[in-house]
Amino acid sequence: MLSQLAAIGILIALFPLAYVLVRGSRDKYRKLVWVTAFLTLDLIMFGSFTRLTDSGLGCPDWPGCYGHSNPHAAVEHIRAAETAMPSGPVTWAKAWIEMIHRYFAMAVGVLIIALMVLAWAKRRQLRQSPWFATGVLVLVCVQGAFGAFTVTLKLQPIIVVMHLLLGMALLAALIWLGSRSDPPRAIAPEAARLRWPVRLSLALLVIQIFLGGWVSTNYAVLACTDFPLCNGQWIPEMDFRHGFTLWRQLGMTADGDYIPHSALVAIHWVHRCFAVVVLGYLGWFGLRARRLEGLSRKANWLLAALALQLATGLSNIVLDWPLVAAVAHNGGAAVLLLLLVRLNYNIGLATRTAAIAAGAPARPADAARAS
Repeated sequence: MLSQLAAIGILIALFPLAYVLVRGSRDKYRKLVWVTAFLTLDLIMFGSFTRLTDSGLGCPDWPGCYGHSNPHAAVEHIRAAETAMPSGPVTWAKAWIEMIHRYFAMAVGVLIIALMVLAWAKRRQLRQSPWFATGVLVLVCVQGAFGAFTVTLKLQPIIVVMHLLLGMALLAALIWLGSRSDPPRAIAPEAARLRWPVRLSLALLVIQIFLGGWVSTNYAVLACTDFPLCNGQWIPEMDFRHGFTLWRQLGMTADGDYIPHSALVAIHWVHRCFAVVVLGYLGWFGLRARRLEGLSRKANWLLAALALQLATGLSNIVLDWPLVAAVAHNGGAAVLLLLLVRLNYNIGLATRTAAIAAGAPARPADAARAS
């Protein structure tokens, strides 16, 4: 079974690898980085689709499906589980959704292995340490382990959220690696003043992604059914203790009782309130960054992504959690992360360039990019 799964992952990865190889660009390493980052973004969105369709246990073992490499070979087990519980976690459709997610995750892993090999093979030509690419491979292995824990621990909320955060961290690492490989661009020296604001923007977004993942994994999206009020109140009845107990089973308290609705309300309400903080601060940062040369385009995209997040977040409540909007909301968070990582890199480079101009000692890589 493991050899068959590996073969499927390699086969899927051959398509983007072939695309990189046949393209006329000489900088194949850079192109492979960005193709892998794009597919990682797609994988994050498909992972949210898997979670939102309750397909996370479509195949209740790991890495295969009832000991097989595909649901077709496990059809008898799947049909038996579906007959016993038609609306349960195991159905024919959910099994395929779960396994397709695993196939593409393996393909991304294969691409990252190829990326690391290329980084070591061309380390002198690239003029950057291959250890960063090696660290990305370690990160994807840890992410795979949490994917296994997600299934074996039966969708325990903190494990699912960690799986989401590690996926976002993998995307951020690939974006940073791609930014290092891009040719240098002119950035206004004034961008150095945004060094700490952009870092705070990224920190606030990461906290909000955690809170959003906590809402989703606890199925608390519809705990508040109206907006801007929550169940007709500005401050509804909430149970923060049970809502934010991290180590517990899905739908249960740490004591093993069913989690009260007031705990789900607390989870939803905190995410909603913190969203106001994040939207306000990132909006202010985007408006300030768009005035600067070299940052204006990314800042405009940031503001557009913020507007999309607001629209999809509200539609989840007002339109009773439509699947397309929910997946788009998860994808929007990943896009915001992508943009803020890029802005962090660009502003950090501008800061180091300004320091070099002022006479501070420079790292060789920074001097090369600044030239």
